[in-house]
Amino acid sequence: MTHNTSDVASASRTLPSLPSLTLLGLGDMGSAFARAWLAAGYSVTVWNRTASRAEPLVAEGATLAASAAEAVAANTLVVTCLLDDASVGETLEGVDLSGKDLVDITTGTPAQARARGEWAEGRGARFLSGGIMAVPPMIGVPEAGGYVFYSGSHEVFGAHRAALAVPVGTRFVGTDAGHAALQDVALLSGMYGTLAGVTHAFALVLGEEEIALKEFAPLLSGWLTAMAASVEQIAGQLESGDYTSDVVSSLAMQVAGIKTFVGTAHEQGVSPELLTPYFELMKRRVEDGHGAEGFAGMVGLLVPGDQG
Repeated sequence: MTHNTSDVASASRTLPSLPSLTLLGLGDMGSAFARAWLAAGYSVTVWNRTASRAEPLVAEGATLAASAAEAVAANTLVVTCLLDDASVGETLEGVDLSGKDLVDITTGTPAQARARGEWAEGRGARFLSGGIMAVPPMIGVPEAGGYVFYSGSHEVFGAHRAALAVPVGTRFVGTDAGHAALQDVALLSGMYGTLAGVTHAFALVLGEEEIALKEFAPLLSGWLTAMAASVEQIAGQLESGDYTSDVVSSLAMQVAGIKTFVGTAHEQGVSPELLTPYFELMKRRVEDGHGAEGFAGMVGLLVPGDQG
């Protein structure tokens, strides 16, 4: 069967074109994003400083660009997932960004995101910043619950929301380009604080023959889940300015129990260094006359000018 030129041209006008985008950066996270887009039928142009990293993706259908400039020129939507903010600047130095929608999901600080947004706009691009709340195995797995915070141009988010939602969920958090990074770091800070407590808890029971770690673990996770309700209580107290409302266990009561925690650690041969900085802050807050407060009062010690 043969087709004349006019038949082929007519068919090409009626067939929908594949959605397309460019991705710069093929580390573990960038590669996971690329695979999700490819699996969804997107036409993905990729570039990486070490070109060999692209080979598996090319085998899956990606197009490898010879340079960052060539990759950027290929599509309107350009996503950067690089090592750090400096890498973004170095990669795009001298590249024509006119008319491009630059979505930067590189980990950075709020100030870096705001500056990068101004930098991009000065080069004729619209800018959206992202903060990834997921690890690579969660990408392309909706039930895993991961998502990306996005902030900056609402127009860019609206125009490319469908594409951005393919690898992982999306949450637009405002037109301030720094807010995605801010909330990303805030949540991760909460995670690290929690993991510090988890680390100390396991250190206390490690080596005790009658305490099986696999049996202790669900007790610990269940307790942390039960205590998660206090997060919303703290938020309400901070918004109202009343750090004493509905307080069940005051800072004064907490401070009175510190010697038990430190003493137990020493008895078990465990360093209390993961807990003592927080304990010292609690003591200071009580010494300053705020013993009736709950944990919301601790925020006042970290924010200059906040007297509670």
